[in-house]
Amino acid sequence: MRYATYSLAGDAAPRLGVVRDDRMIDARATVAGRWADAPATLLALIQQGPDAWQRMQDLLAAGQPPSTGAPLGEIRWHAPIPRPLKNIICLGLNYAKHIREGAVARGREVKIPSDPVFFSKLPTTVNGPFDDVAVDTAVTQQVDWEAELGLIIGVAGRNIRKADAASHIFGYTVINDVTARDLQARHQQWLKGKSLDGFCPMGPVVVTADEFGDPQQKRVSLRVNGVTKQDGNTADMIFHIDRTIEVFSAGVTLEPGDIISTGTPEGVGFGRTPQEFLHDGDIVETEVEGIGVLRNTIRES
Repeated sequence: MRYATYSLAGDAAPRLGVVRDDRMIDARATVAGRWADAPATLLALIQQGPDAWQRMQDLLAAGQPPSTGAPLGEIRWHAPIPRPLKNIICLGLNYAKHIREGAVARGREVKIPSDPVFFSKLPTTVNGPFDDVAVDTAVTQQVDWEAELGLIIGVAGRNIRKADAASHIFGYTVINDVTARDLQARHQQWLKGKSLDGFCPMGPVVVTADEFGDPQQKRVSLRVNGVTKQDGNTADMIFHIDRTIEVFSAGVTLEPGDIISTGTPEGVGFGRTPQEFLHDGDIVETEVEGIGVLRNTIRES
């Protein structure tokens, strides 16, 4: 299943959708006659658990969606979970080549971490897959890109074993971990530089785990104004998704709807020679194989 959150030109209320070919199907309207209290949002569906996921899938498959369904080019796309309940959990330094380029940029020794490096982005960073990224140049002048595979937790757990990690995942999405590098340096930590409003475009869909396949064999790429800047593969992760879930959940409860962004491959602007940063009017396309493309324009003020 390919779930999305969207709205229509004549009705701004976000609704739960399912992408079928070139149309968006209103999931709740399609199953309403057979599921009176069907969840109205993707987060609500996730929180109801695997039985609800299966019921939605079965009803959508058996039903007759409106033949008109909304053409994808005529809807407004929202982030799949427009307002997460908690911070987005992120991994830093999770691709070996990315670590090397960062070390070279800083003139430091290359050190591969022995354990995952975690940080987070505030819920107010979440942005739509095709929305502008607003940049206040009085706050930052070094805005960078980071293409990442994001995962959505579906089943709560604490002290999750690596072998059981996959059973806790609802699905996968695309994330651009937009970063203010000058704020990172100034504050000597990552939260502020990662958490400016709108600095986490996400979407366009969440592909359920059963459809997505092996998350460690997916191409992750990013283009700026049509020029490829990142082109990696999740096979190159230092800490694979199952290990990440095992480590983070040790003593920490992961809950349905929690979002984990799994790190970025080499090719970020900060690691380039000379360094490159985003500016007004730049168009950033972030892509993960099997999910889709984010397309966001930088708007400076």
